Amino acid sequence: MQRSILLNGPKFNITIQRLCHQLIENHHDFSNAVIVGVQPRGIQLSQRIKTELQEILKIDNLPYGEMDITFFRDDFRRVGTGPLVPNTTNMDFIIENKNVILIDDVLWTGRTVRAAMDALQSFGRPNKVELLVLVDRRFSRHLPIGADYIGIQVDSINSQKVIVNWKETELEDEIILLNEDEQ
Repeated sequence: MQRSILLNGPKFNITIQRLCHQLIENHHDFSNAVIVGVQPRGIQLSQRIKTELQEILKIDNLPYGEMDITFFRDDFRRVGTGPLVPNTTNMDFIIENKNVILIDDVLWTGRTVRAAMDALQSFGRPNKVELLVLVDRRFSRHLPIGADYIGIQVDSINSQKVIVNWKETELEDEIILLNEDEQ
């Protein structure tokens, strides 16, 4: 029975600030870039990234959206998954010829990111799509997808679970690695 805290406290915030500075290095003033959070768990991270970028850059109009991928997933028709409850998509801009920064909390198999890229096509043809994740579970990919911006990398096995808690919803910022018998 092992529960490991991978990241919390000040290091959690420093990691988010580092990701923001890496984005600024590549996108400068964000005049040709948009941020898109992937529903449901990428929203907390994308909102934090957006807020931090606005503070650093001293801007109020950073193009930001939240995208639901429920019906683009390759497992949404599987028997036994129960009724689907989609989230809302909130994107009031076109991504045509823009650099899109997709944001999700954990990159594991790559299937969520693939679904997000499919859903993204409904909003235009981007110039480039980049992926920012807080946690990269490196050894469990089902699809050849990698992140451009990574908070931390975790070497875990399929029976383990990575959980990201946010102070806004779980009262504390932390990343936890759980073994199968604790789930």
